[in-house]
Amino acid sequence: MIKSIPLNKLVQSPRNVRRHSDPAVDTELKASIAACGLLQNLVVRPAAKGKFEVEAGERRRRAMLALADEKIISRDHEVTCLVLEDSAEAAVETSLAENFHRLAMNPADEAQAFATLVAGGSTVEDVARRFGLTVRFVEGRLRLATLAPVVFEALASGEITLDIAKAFGATSDQEIQARVYEQVSSAYYAPNADSIRRMVLSGTVRGSDPRARFVGRDAYIAAGGRIERELFDNDDSESWVDVALLESLATAKMEEQAKALAAEQGLAWVKPTLDPYASHDLVEGLVRLPAEPAPLTEAELTRLDELDASYDEHAAILEDEDSAEEAVAAAEAAIEAIERECQDIRARPPVIAPELKADAGMVLVLSRDGTPVLQPVFYGERQADPADGDSGIEVVAGEEGSDRRRTTLSKRLVDELAMQRRDVLALHVASDPGLALDLMVFTLADTHDWRARAASTLRAPVPAGPIIGFEAKDAPASSGLAEFRSSLDESWRAGTDATSRFDLFRALPDDSRAAWLGYVVARSLEASLNMTGERQLPFHDHLGSLIGIDMAQWWRPTAANYFDRVSKQVILDALTDVGGLELSSRFASVKKGDLAMSAERVFAGTYITEVEVRERALAWVPEVMRFASAAPEAGEAEIDASDAAPGVEGEIPRELAA
Repeated sequence: MIKSIPLNKLVQSPRNVRRHSDPAVDTELKASIAACGLLQNLVVRPAAKGKFEVEAGERRRRAMLALADEKIISRDHEVTCLVLEDSAEAAVETSLAENFHRLAMNPADEAQAFATLVAGGSTVEDVARRFGLTVRFVEGRLRLATLAPVVFEALASGEITLDIAKAFGATSDQEIQARVYEQVSSAYYAPNADSIRRMVLSGTVRGSDPRARFVGRDAYIAAGGRIERELFDNDDSESWVDVALLESLATAKMEEQAKALAAEQGLAWVKPTLDPYASHDLVEGLVRLPAEPAPLTEAELTRLDELDASYDEHAAILEDEDSAEEAVAAAEAAIEAIERECQDIRARPPVIAPELKADAGMVLVLSRDGTPVLQPVFYGERQADPADGDSGIEVVAGEEGSDRRRTTLSKRLVDELAMQRRDVLALHVASDPGLALDLMVFTLADTHDWRARAASTLRAPVPAGPIIGFEAKDAPASSGLAEFRSSLDESWRAGTDATSRFDLFRALPDDSRAAWLGYVVARSLEASLNMTGERQLPFHDHLGSLIGIDMAQWWRPTAANYFDRVSKQVILDALTDVGGLELSSRFASVKKGDLAMSAERVFAGTYITEVEVRERALAWVPEVMRFASAAPEAGEAEIDASDAAPGVEGEIPRELAA
């Protein structure tokens, strides 16, 4: 029997089989009921005290209750219901049938429906609001409605997926969409969304395309591929017309090579892609497995020593202001060649533990020159790229207008120093939640100059920096950050979903939440140095100046992290800085390797020397590692360095404690 029952007389049935729901979809249902009313009656059974238990339609009942809470409908709003007089067991069966036999709308049907509403005068915003959807979602469905008819029908019939249909929509030209659809329909492989997107955005492919170089002209023509060539075209500029055929040939060839490499390397799998990188979709659900570069051989170590000595000789020419231009140019070319050879030697393939290798996999990408390249990263169910190579770089340290010293450092060393300097700054920011909050809010708000290089990602990932996998584990700042991380209260992670985890996190004490704030902001900092060039971030120097960081307390130059990596003259200059010519002249004739070890002792304060020299040595760091000081502007309060020292608990911001 169909009957109208007041909303406040409807209660939840203990027999309703639905136990879980989706908040986003529930929001859409509430918006639909508000806009169109209840389009499907509820199924109820009589209960005690004049109430009715909802056997089917509990989501609709809750949506109407939410609308009543928002004063959109009244609490005694009349609801159309089908009243059952059956047994409790029959009610369970009814509830199951009502929830089980459901079919979600096809995206093509949604697209047509939205297009009809818009054609009738509704705006995209109106449609989104009425159905509780985002404007972006509605716009995406409307884009599907403009697909070529053959593509749209394929989506409607289930021949292609929604992702494939979206890829066709990368161009609004329906002729191109239809042509590509015809090409891929006759292909013997199943195209993916990336392939479709490349094809619709490029009607033809140049002979210089990586896929063309990989497949080869002869193989493409032998398979029936067509090539169009203008009068002045060459092999690189000619047009390959049958893109779908080229994609299928390239895909098949990459799959063959992937299988061969998996067997050769003893891996569980190798995933091929025609992109020059491993896309997020390709490695989604996978994690990087720990791996280390293969050890160097004795011959390679000997050659690196020879190259290091040669590097010093040519670097001395660059640092000599009296060197002739021809000599400088030759020295620069020689250093570039040395760095390339060092890079080739140090670019070791990664080695993974034998017990992990059988279940590990790698990704085979197609480089831009058409060569398949096995990415040096192991993936598994549960991160490591080979170290980036060194390349010579000339840095100029010091402030504008001051005496500058030209120093030749390798790019690898520049990147390592930048990352270690970043960790020192990060530790201090992590220890000052007030500053961290100011930094976070400011960085989010200060987006007017999109051309400026950002000082923070503000996503708080583990900082990859310019060198994947590098971590100065023995550096005080790095270990300090690790200790800070381990002290964080992680009890909130026990929640089974985002909602429960969020509630548990909000229940943490103020100081625990403040510590998390400092940490996540600190981990967003980019790597920088006090130098000219791409590693310079003046905003970091300003932060370091505000905090008052004494860099010498957090980073000391050693043979491993600095002196072995610079020329002999740079070491002698550093010794001159702290002890004058009297000190540096003592080491002028010492070999580079021994000099680096002696310098480490001098700057660690363990070398026997005058008290004044020792104090200056303990306070010395390379100019590029310092945080350039800046005098506070008029009216600007200075920050006492002790207020931001690690281990000192910062005041909890009022907004956080609220």
